[in-house]
Amino acid sequence: MSADAGLASRGARAWHEAADRVFVRRFLDFNLNVGLVVGDEAALLVDTRASERQGRELADEIRRIAHGRLIIVNTHHHYDHAFGNFAFLPAEIWGHEQCSVHLRADGRTTQLALAEAMPESAQEYMETHITPPTNTFRQSASLELGGRKVDLTHFGRGHTDNDVVAVVPDVHVVFAGDLVEQGAPPSFEDSYPLDWPDTLGRMLDAVSGIVVPGHGEVVGQEFVEGQLAELSALAQLAHRVRIDGGSVNDALPLSPFPAAAARTALLRAFAQLAGEL
Repeated sequence: MSADAGLASRGARAWHEAADRVFVRRFLDFNLNVGLVVGDEAALLVDTRASERQGRELADEIRRIAHGRLIIVNTHHHYDHAFGNFAFLPAEIWGHEQCSVHLRADGRTTQLALAEAMPESAQEYMETHITPPTNTFRQSASLELGGRKVDLTHFGRGHTDNDVVAVVPDVHVVFAGDLVEQGAPPSFEDSYPLDWPDTLGRMLDAVSGIVVPGHGEVVGQEFVEGQLAELSALAQLAHRVRIDGGSVNDALPLSPFPAAAARTALLRAFAQLAGEL
C-alpha cells in the first residue's frame, strides 16, 4: 500500500500528511475532516462525507493517494460522516452497533429533513443509498493494515450514543469524531451531556499527540482539556440548577456555551436527569 505524499500535500484544502502516512482532508462542506491511515497492506478511511455523490468524489481522491484494499470506519451515524458509505462498497465498513441501528431506523427521515432544509441539494440527498456499517462492535476493535494497526474504541456516550474514536498508536494520532469540535460549539442535538465529560476524559487517556476533531483544525491535548472543562461545567450547572428547582432558562446565562447550543445541551441534560434519555 503506497501513498503519494506530494499529491496529498498540495493545496490549502487538499490532503495534509499530519503524521507518517496519516492524512487529513478538511472539506469546506460542513468544515468536515476525514482521515486516511495507510499501512503496508491496506488503508483505513475515517468517515465518508454527507452523500453518495460526495462519497464518490472522496473515493476518486483516495485512489490517487493510496492503492490497495480500503477499510472504512464511521465515527458515528450522523449524515455528514456516514452518508457517503455506499460509494465504497464492497469495502468493509466498521462502526458501533448503534451506528448501524440509527442509520437503518432514521436514515430516510434524515434524508427528507435535508431535502427540505436544502432544496437545491434535495435530489442528491434523496438518491443517496443509506448504507450502515457491515462490521459492528460494542466496545472496541483493532484493525491490522500491514505493519501498523488502528484501534477503534467506544469510550461511552457523548456527542451521540455511538461515538467511535480511531487511534493510530505508532504515530500517536487520535481521530476523535465529533466528541471534539474546533471552530464552533459542540453539537448537542443527539448528545448525552451528563456522560460526555467522563467519555472525553477516558479518551484523553489515549491522547499523547495530535487530535483530529470531526470538524475544524487539528488540535492537541490542551484544546481537548479545555473543551472537557466546558462540558464538565455544563453538566455540573445542570445538576445544580435542577437541585435548586430551577429551569433551563435559569441555567442558560451561566452556561459556558453560546445560547443556542447551551439551550439544546441543557434540555438534553435535564431530560437525562429526569430519566427520559
